[in-house]
Amino acid sequence: MFDEQKIVEACRKNDRRAQEKLYEWFYVKLMPTCMRYHKNEEDARNVLNLGFVKICKNLDKLKDGTPFEAWVRRIMMNTIIDEFRKNKNYLQLVDQKETDRELEVHGHSVENGVWSKLEMDVLMGLLKRLPEVSRKVFNLYVIDGYSHKEIGDMLGISDGTSKWHLSNARKLLREMVYKLRQSENREMWA
Repeated sequence: MFDEQKIVEACRKNDRRAQEKLYEWFYVKLMPTCMRYHKNEEDARNVLNLGFVKICKNLDKLKDGTPFEAWVRRIMMNTIIDEFRKNKNYLQLVDQKETDRELEVHGHSVENGVWSKLEMDVLMGLLKRLPEVSRKVFNLYVIDGYSHKEIGDMLGISDGTSKWHLSNARKLLREMVYKLRQSENREMWA
């Protein structure tokens, strides 16, 4: 049984066993979030560990009445965003061939029915195949509910660039879903 209040108090006193319990408890809750923003488990685990260190170091800043899990999730999201900003120079840049015309052509949204029919692990696999910045914008906008302005501020890009990345992610996902369906149809008739 996880007694949140006792564990937090023990963690504040640097009790390593309590920190381990806290880590184990939140690992299952936070690792899927980290995996949405990273292509491989090693990078996701790395950012999870960085976030956990921040959580332990900042437990004294946790205010009474603040929902602990929400506070932990906010720190983790901020850690993910901070790591993105720090490593931004190493990321693959957007190909300059993309034009505003392409944004208009591919700007319409994906049918919601398609997503409801896909299994979650298939969707996660497709998301991992997106270019890194487009994947982050897609996750922040579609899954986490941030606005393009907020995403732009978090990632250090303009609102328009955020919109382009969302459009690009949707276009690529649409293409991947189409190919996936084609291969499923071929297998069905083979």
